[in-house]
Amino acid sequence: MSRKIFVLDTNVLLSDPKAIFSFEENDIVIPLVVIEELDKFKKDMNQIGLAARAFSRYIDSIRKRGSLLTGVPLREGGTIRIDIGSKVELPTLDLGGPASDNIILSSAYRVAKENPSVPVILVTKDVNMRIKADALGIQAETYKNETVNFSNLHKGFEYLDVPGDLIDRIHQTKRLALDDPAAAPLAKGFANQFFLLKDTANEQHQAIVRIDPFEKAIVPLRQYKSVWGISARNVGQKMALDLLLDDRIKLVSLIGIAGTGKTLLAIAAGLVKCLDEGVYTRMLVARPIYPMGRDIGYLPGTVEDKLKPWMQPVYDNLEYLLAGYDSTNFGKMGDLLNSGVIEVEALTYIRGRSIPEQFIIVDEAQNLTPHEVKTIVSRVGENTKIILTGDPFQIDNPYMNESSNGLSYIVDRFKELDLAGHIMLEKGERSALANAAAELL
Repeated sequence: MSRKIFVLDTNVLLSDPKAIFSFEENDIVIPLVVIEELDKFKKDMNQIGLAARAFSRYIDSIRKRGSLLTGVPLREGGTIRIDIGSKVELPTLDLGGPASDNIILSSAYRVAKENPSVPVILVTKDVNMRIKADALGIQAETYKNETVNFSNLHKGFEYLDVPGDLIDRIHQTKRLALDDPAAAPLAKGFANQFFLLKDTANEQHQAIVRIDPFEKAIVPLRQYKSVWGISARNVGQKMALDLLLDDRIKLVSLIGIAGTGKTLLAIAAGLVKCLDEGVYTRMLVARPIYPMGRDIGYLPGTVEDKLKPWMQPVYDNLEYLLAGYDSTNFGKMGDLLNSGVIEVEALTYIRGRSIPEQFIIVDEAQNLTPHEVKTIVSRVGENTKIILTGDPFQIDNPYMNESSNGLSYIVDRFKELDLAGHIMLEKGERSALANAAAELL
């Protein structure tokens, strides 16, 4: 394979501080302004600050092995260097936009002119940067190491036409071994994948089954009449509850548009597991606070006051579920929250913690980068279950889309793992008007 030179934008390193180790035997160029931008983020007490500090440590360890001005060999086979400029300058154009963006473009332009026989590629997660690069004749790509094909993303279920006797057998025995010849059409699925089976001769003759990797069998869907006062309204929600209430599955991802019940189902399952069954000591519900900016310090009031508007959807769901809750131990929602059994907080504050024996719900997970999702899931301690919910088409981060966010990324990477399950909820249940808005607007 011919050698290439990759010029990295700041947003690539903030999304994945280990990105410099992902380009195999090719050479990496980092404009000096990128280091300066990362320096501005390193004091932030959030995932961006964590990434900036992590990259600083990586580059500092590399610096000890040689000169970053001329290039330091990487163990992967390529080299890395810091670009401080040269005689070849960017054409005189009034590009507008952030000055740092134009300096990075200038760096890529210079490197390309100095290496006419080598492909030079600007790697950035900023679509406008890629557009400007293309206008200047600079080849540009997004950071593909963390990108999945969303159109082909695993849905967690599949429709399948099968002989009627197979459906009868599953209804009767409640179990079909994966190595049974009759299970061959289903055994090729992923761990914890559902199949909606329909009789080839009679479409009214149906069954819903799941691959159970622990039993090494095809088993019928477990259905629940009521979970903390709510009932599943469609097949997708039934499948979601099956995964949410199975203690053997330690990570569940739920993707769906607004109104599909992702958060409500997750919280209801958490209340059952924490309060009714005592499987977990606490339910922790967290959300990223990206839309509020990199820091909430400028807002008035206590931390709770600052976070309340952004955490309100979680409180709304809890209030709805607790409206009919009758117990001598807990009365109002405030009493339950104060008891410590339920904890609601910004995702920023769980970083660095080891969290055992808890039922964790990360809402709006589509706003997390793959690196942030990795950081969060790596916090999970013994006997903890984590639920990730979100809608990849409602992303607030300008450097991510439905294919590059952390939620889609983990669905794709964990699809074959026995400990993980996933469902893409397709039917909204909020209201007819909300469904129409989600589909038509």
